[in-house]
Amino acid sequence: MNKSELVDAIAADSGLTKADAQRAVNSFVTVVGGALKADDRVALVGFGSFSISKRAERQGRNPQTGKAITIKAKNIVKFKAGSELSEKVN
Repeated sequence: MNKSELVDAIAADSGLTKADAQRAVNSFVTVVGGALKADDRVALVGFGSFSISKRAERQGRNPQTGKAITIKAKNIVKFKAGSELSEKVN
């Protein structure tokens, strides 16, 4: 399911217009992204939680040349499914 299909499904399920559903989805993405950027955790009971994990700088290898390279440290977004979501898919 892509973003436009998600908007259509939310509009159909909730009775919102597609424009309102689009604004809601965009707002959700913006708010969650902002919270994660501020190093905050977003928890939706039953659905799951989004958090940030820090990946340290490490050594890698260029597959074309075999030359050693340094891969910079970065933040990784993690999602852990909640119990209700896990039950729905299993």
